[in-house]
Parts: sequence; structure tokens; C-alpha cells
Amino acid sequence: MDPQGAVTIRTTQFITNRLLNRRQFIVTVFHPTRANISRSELGEKLAGLYKTEAARVSVFGLKTKFGGGVSTGFGLIYDDEESQKKFEPKHRLVRSGLADKVVKASRKLRKERKNRSKKVRGKAKTKAGEPAKKK
Repeated sequence: MDPQGAVTIRTTQFITNRLLNRRQFIVTVFHPTRANISRSELGEKLAGLYKTEAARVSVFGLKTKFGGGVSTGFGLIYDDEESQKKFEPKHRLVRSGLADKVVKASRKLRKERKNRSKKVRGKAKTKAGEPAKKK
């Protein structure tokens, strides 16, 4: 199989959303000789198609049709970076490199710390909330 095979991109239901400063559409990708197309590559091709920079293009929800060869998803092209940061969800901003990922302890660990701190009173509460010491 040729990894750089021919790819055809078709956009449908194209809407210019003035309230959110973006253009939104459903993107259909035909890739008969490839398994799939990456979101970054698709973003670059859409940026060339609509004469904008690749950083303003957000592509998500890509699903490959059963049998392969065709994928559909959703695409957004923002007018500027400020509106993209304002309206785009945090997880998609992290994917595109416009926001830093919030690193926090696992859910189980947070719950265990909370329950440990419930068992003590006063100043010892902060000590109990800290991670358990390794032996």
C-alpha cells in the first residue's frame, strides 16, 4: 500500500458562523489507497484549500466508514487566534498546542488523599492529604 496515496477532500454543510468567528463544515475524506489520514495532514490541506493558516484549522470526530476508503468528520476554521482560544474546548486547544495540559493526580489517588485527610483534625490534615511515603 502506498502511504502517500491520493486523497480527495470534500466539505459539505458549510456555514459561516459570525457569532463564534469561524467557518464550520462536515469534511469527507476519500482515501482508497490509505488506511487513514492524520488530523494534522488534513488540517494543512484544508488550510491550503481555504487560504488560511494551518494553526486556525481544527478537525475532530473523524470516523472511518466500514470497509475503509472514506472518512467523515467535523471541521472548524477560526478567523483569529483569540476567538479560537475563547470558543474552542480546552482538550482541543491542548491537541493543537495552544494550551498547556493540566497535570493532576489520578482520580483514585485524589479520592484516597481526601479520605485520609478526613480522619484527622487540625494541622495534621495537610500532612494526611500529602502522598503516602515510600518505604
